[in-house]
Amino acid sequence: MNIVYKTRTQLVVETLREKILSGELKAGESLRQAALATDLNVSRIPVREALLQLEGEGLVIFEPHKGATVTMLNAKHADELFELRSMLEGHLLAASLPLLTREKLTEAGDILAELDRALGKENAANTWSELNSRYHNCLYSAAKLPQTQDLVNILNKNADRYIRMHLLWAGGISKAGPEHNQLLSYCKTGDIDKAVAVLKHHILSSKDEIVAFLEQREAAGS
Repeated sequence: MNIVYKTRTQLVVETLREKILSGELKAGESLRQAALATDLNVSRIPVREALLQLEGEGLVIFEPHKGATVTMLNAKHADELFELRSMLEGHLLAASLPLLTREKLTEAGDILAELDRALGKENAANTWSELNSRYHNCLYSAAKLPQTQDLVNILNKNADRYIRMHLLWAGGISKAGPEHNQLLSYCKTGDIDKAVAVLKHHILSSKDEIVAFLEQREAAGS
């Protein structure tokens, strides 16, 4: 019984997360537990548990007298998220590279080929975002720093909406491809300093574009 309950909660988490990340549930939108339970054909308990998990991922916020709402896209929030990603992912890559096997480097290359094929297809931003995470995590996989990896996974779930927005509206895809290839090239030659420098530039240049885009939107709406 417990396994079924956990599975049901996780299915609700995944369904709501995808609706938020795809923009079907918009920033600021109220998430009424009774309505969600009816729509998803579950009781309120897994909906409540799912919303609490999504709050931990930064996708949902609970407010007094309002309940749960989808979090707003915010320039300051994005700035801090991507700065943290740069520091932690640079640390992970530096720890992983000396131990990264030829098989893992080959796998990273295969994921890059999938990324190229994903461009221009239906639902490209969603597919590209998932493959992008797989590519980065493949390069970090030998780090043997599980707590740091857990933190990076949480940050990436928080950052995912910004990454998808960047891909859809700010031209992020065109710039990411060459940077990914350059990063893999330095990983293959074992040049840790250059690989980390490229990775940090990759993350921080995305941050600068996302923050500038959001600040422009915030100024227009003020």
